[in-house]
Amino acid sequence: MPTPATSPAVSFEFFPPRNLDQSFRLWETARALAPLGPDFVSVTYGAGGTTRQLTHEAVTALASHYGLNVAAHLTCVDATREETLQIVQDYAAAGVHEIVALRGDAPQGQDRFAPHPEGFANSAELIAAIAARGDMTIRCGAYPEPHPGSPDTAADVAWLKRKVDAGAASAITQFFFDAETYFRFRDSCVAAGIDAPIIPGILPIQSWAGTRRFAERCGTSVPKWAEDAFAATGKEGEATLALDICVKLCERLVKGGVDRLHFYTLNKPELVLKVCAALGIEPKGEFSRVA
Repeated sequence: MPTPATSPAVSFEFFPPRNLDQSFRLWETARALAPLGPDFVSVTYGAGGTTRQLTHEAVTALASHYGLNVAAHLTCVDATREETLQIVQDYAAAGVHEIVALRGDAPQGQDRFAPHPEGFANSAELIAAIAARGDMTIRCGAYPEPHPGSPDTAADVAWLKRKVDAGAASAITQFFFDAETYFRFRDSCVAAGIDAPIIPGILPIQSWAGTRRFAERCGTSVPKWAEDAFAATGKEGEATLALDICVKLCERLVKGGVDRLHFYTLNKPELVLKVCAALGIEPKGEFSRVA
């Protein structure tokens, strides 16, 4: 098990609340995880940019009231270049200087992404435009297994290199079940000349049924050992098994040289806290709101 001296740095992903109950959940999740001293926290967009305003409100609140280094998700979907870059300017004015730049999923009801006639055609164009400002740290997405719209991993590696060359300082991967999946992808990226950090995206399994559905949508392969383990344990043992699987995955990654982990929290901190405790990641002090 990693010791505190070798424990990885962490970051956390949240989603913006759509109602009052979800607002309370987000703020309680931020309060629970902030003491772990994350490098940054990110806030997602809904599919098709549907939570653009909610994302902006959550980002600015987390930055101003919770003192967290916030990376705002930003996509190319359904907006002109001018509108998209105005969002970046608004974040800068609010003191937010990190962006997770993504192409984004197709709007609801559409089968595939189609760029706005006056918008950015892809994430590499978006990254280049943000980088030209000179005042933003830009992160991007990466896919250890082929993106649903990609022919193979080689194409995903080539596309990641385009994004890094355009100005992305690091990449965050889609989640995966086996550490070897990440290591193979990382080695391919190094061989392609990509020198930006590639941060493993970790999805603690809050619900096996929900995680499996998500994996099918995003192209993450579900190993037979995981299927068999959850089938054997039943609903009663699911939480214990999920913790064990996540801890072992993270330990294997750290042993393989990974020094930072990005957790997809789903705005549920309990399992993430248990995983971090098992990895030797301790709170760095009491948490208090800035204002």
